[in-house]
Amino acid sequence: MPTASSAPPAAPPRCLVFPLIPTPFRLPHQECPPTHQECRLSLSGEFGAPSGGRGRRAEPGRAVSEHRAAGAATLGAVPSNAVLLLSCPDRRGIVAAVADFVARHGGNIVSAEQHTDPPSGVFFQRVEFELGAFDVDRDEILGAFEPVRARFEMAASLRFTDRRTRVAILASRQPHCLYDLLSRWHTDELPMELAVVVSNHPDHAETCAFFGVDYVHLPVTPETKPTQEAAVLQVLAEREVELVVLARYMQILSAGFVGRYPDRVINIHHSFLPAFVGARPYHQAHERGVKIIGVTAHYATASLDEGPIIEQDVVRVSHRDAPEDLVRKGRDLEVVVLARAMRAQLEHRVLVFGRKTVVFE
Repeated sequence: MPTASSAPPAAPPRCLVFPLIPTPFRLPHQECPPTHQECRLSLSGEFGAPSGGRGRRAEPGRAVSEHRAAGAATLGAVPSNAVLLLSCPDRRGIVAAVADFVARHGGNIVSAEQHTDPPSGVFFQRVEFELGAFDVDRDEILGAFEPVRARFEMAASLRFTDRRTRVAILASRQPHCLYDLLSRWHTDELPMELAVVVSNHPDHAETCAFFGVDYVHLPVTPETKPTQEAAVLQVLAEREVELVVLARYMQILSAGFVGRYPDRVINIHHSFLPAFVGARPYHQAHERGVKIIGVTAHYATASLDEGPIIEQDVVRVSHRDAPEDLVRKGRDLEVVVLARAMRAQLEHRVLVFGRKTVVFE
């Protein structure tokens, strides 16, 4: 019978590799044991040190980057698939022609969804297929597909699942949507390259430094708005941004700005559009005594809060709820709805059709 002295030593407690939310919003966690040699962040922002050693100042961005790299290695390589998005007048033979094209060139379809809009007679399809045995180079696939596209008068685009979209987040003072997107990007839940965060306030500089993301502060006043917007566009161009996300960015973008990124500026609006457009929608809803409130993720256009809707959700409220309660409940929805819309966009599941969208599951 083993004695207490011969029992194997207890395993050291598992360390928290990183805190998702920076000070002062971090949750407390257990200290590393003295024998543990791995660095990790403490509540004071210092790395833990071996017994008898002295902690050094944290390098949060480096810690985050190393964790993301380790996570990517654990998950393995992203499979190389192509995603074909198309729309055209509905007629017989479209699905067969697309499937035949993929099969003839050695591809294997792993996902195919389609929808027909009866009033307009327009057909939509998303086809994802493997490229492992495909006998056409990536850059030449659309050219090879041209006879099929021309035959059915299609609008077609091609994306690749191993190429991540370069994203910029624009934010103002409210942190909840920005923090949520940073966390989801950090844990690889949103497949994107986060190029930069731009804000008209300095509030989030420390947070972005922790996550290892460039933060550009461009203050704005009514008098400097055109100059500031031009500076934002320059930042986006320098970083080759492909998608812009307005994480409660409380500035109205000009037609010239959104025209540079058609169907590539996603906004989260804190109401169930088309109701309660403009400012203070939760207070508008409270004054009307509504029984549900909602939020909407949509593409930004030159017309305020009228762009094609990508995602929406609602929550019940009652006469007992004060305006502050509606704001709190709404914020919970905002982060979820914006993340859903982002994921749909990044996974190439959205087709814009006039003033609305088709979002494949």
